[in-house]
Amino acid sequence: MPLDLPGPALGLFELESLARGPVVADAVLKRAAVRIAIAEAVTPGKYLLVFSGPVAEVDESFQAGAESGGSRILDRLFLPHVSEAVVAGLDGRFHRPGLLDAIGLVELHTVAAAVRAADAALKRAAVRLTALQLARGIGGKGTFTLCGAQHDVEAALEGAAAAVEPSLLVATELIQRPHPELHGRVV
Repeated sequence: MPLDLPGPALGLFELESLARGPVVADAVLKRAAVRIAIAEAVTPGKYLLVFSGPVAEVDESFQAGAESGGSRILDRLFLPHVSEAVVAGLDGRFHRPGLLDAIGLVELHTVAAAVRAADAALKRAAVRLTALQLARGIGGKGTFTLCGAQHDVEAALEGAAAAVEPSLLVATELIQRPHPELHGRVV
């Protein structure tokens, strides 16, 4: 039974089969009115499907995707009330900061863990998402970058680390008062 909650939600499937991925995407789209953010082959030889929309619709589509994907699903994530900044980041829309007090960088072993950690970090403190990279060209990992006041970035990094299993977290890093040369390279 779908959740009857307002607001955005996110669904994610990582499949071991490149051929099954589009089949799951079709099932997700046919079940409810959701929007596909990512539906493509990613390294190392997996298919990543990420979609968003109202909570009830994403829940319905998530159930259809789970049925269609079956044993080919390696990882999955249903995230009701996801941060709007995460959804924007999936579309490649990020905050472009001016002068920076601090930068936080987070690296995780899986895409689902990266999305969950980014959502937790953004909800924990007044920080801005400046980059989000999922699987492509980084061996299936996920990474994201935040900026803000140092105490907020520190709190966000703590929130990100607490949101995932310790074995999924590769690293969190803090850059205090970053050098201007990093502007445009890291954020």
